[in-house]
Amino acid sequence: MPIHFLRDPVWAQRYTSAAVFLFFAISLVVRSGYSLGAALLFLGGLAMLCRPREWPILLRHDKALLALFLAFFLVWVAGILLDEPTLSKFDKPIRILCAAAALLWLLKHPPRREYLWGGIAAGAILVGAWAGWQKLELHVDRAQGYTHMIQFGNISMLLGMLSLAGLGWAWVLKRSLPWSILMLLAFFCGLGGSLFSGSRGGWIGIPFVLMVIVHAYKDHFPRKAIMAFVLATAAGIALLYYWPATGVQSRVQEAVSDVTRYVENDVATTSVGARLEMWRFGWLAFQESPLLGLGDKGLAEARQRMIAEGRVQPVVGKFNHLHSEYVDVAAKRGLLGLCALLLLYLIPLRIGTRLVRSPDAEAKPYAVAVSILCVSYMDYGLSQTFLSHNSGVMVFFFSMVIFWSLLPRSGRADVETAQGK
Repeated sequence: MPIHFLRDPVWAQRYTSAAVFLFFAISLVVRSGYSLGAALLFLGGLAMLCRPREWPILLRHDKALLALFLAFFLVWVAGILLDEPTLSKFDKPIRILCAAAALLWLLKHPPRREYLWGGIAAGAILVGAWAGWQKLELHVDRAQGYTHMIQFGNISMLLGMLSLAGLGWAWVLKRSLPWSILMLLAFFCGLGGSLFSGSRGGWIGIPFVLMVIVHAYKDHFPRKAIMAFVLATAAGIALLYYWPATGVQSRVQEAVSDVTRYVENDVATTSVGARLEMWRFGWLAFQESPLLGLGDKGLAEARQRMIAEGRVQPVVGKFNHLHSEYVDVAAKRGLLGLCALLLLYLIPLRIGTRLVRSPDAEAKPYAVAVSILCVSYMDYGLSQTFLSHNSGVMVFFFSMVIFWSLLPRSGRADVETAQGK
């Protein structure tokens, strides 16, 4: 990278802004679209690592975030080394370190706010339009892009929900009606992309994310406006639910039927039934090595053994993961891995919710975005091993450092002072 990017703040910010816009805007509509912007941010971080004198001042919460990244990386790598290490297995955890390096660049050269929210809006609108075209025009069973349909639907949902944090920025800080309309459109498009994908796991978290947003902005919007938004969202979901072409109603009814058949008749050959059986197997496997877990190899051996013994149904053998981040990590990495995963979500969420209550209006949209990111991933992990996919790793860790870099330094210092009292 040319050295002037480090020395010229104007060009450095332009570079960062373009990278952040691309990261969100083409994340799902281009093959591995999230990788381009992330790679540019990592290159900036790499250049920063080579010039320690240019490093930004790290506040306590910056160090805490980096420590969380490092701890999760070490637990992941330790599990690989204790199992059957191959170079390909290190690919995903290495990306965590890339995001950590990018944070140094972002703290020094944060992007322009318009590029961040514009990228999120563009990404949500593009993926929603694409998913709608697939479902309503091509009549596919479930809309999907260049990644797994569950990843596609849940990241689409995430972009939509993040657009509501952008709505707070547009209305409260920027006072711009066009930007506010754009962010609202992006929200409904992101939500539609998820519904068209049929990714039911992401739908569970909708009320929880909306609670975060309403709590954050209840004093900034008229109560009637908030109620109108909630009712409009509910009406939109109801419309898509009862519109047969969307397939949403059939997906919900199918899930209810699958649960009933599993509970009453032990049928595990359905989509939800297979998940429930995998979770039961995960619990049995966890009990064999609760502290450190069985590892990938040990879990595979336990799977075959329990199937042979008739303790779990053969459908469990069709999958190499347990379709739940929590169950999968607990079975493979034990309590150590599960604690690392929970801390990865809960500590940034705690910091984000504290800053949401801060009187600093500038901090609020980015604190809300951090909270949305954590709550969304906690939801997605219930029924999908989201971080076992490149898209899951890249979107979480790079989104986190992007939003983190835009939390006002004074805002974080205020939180630290409050915690220290």
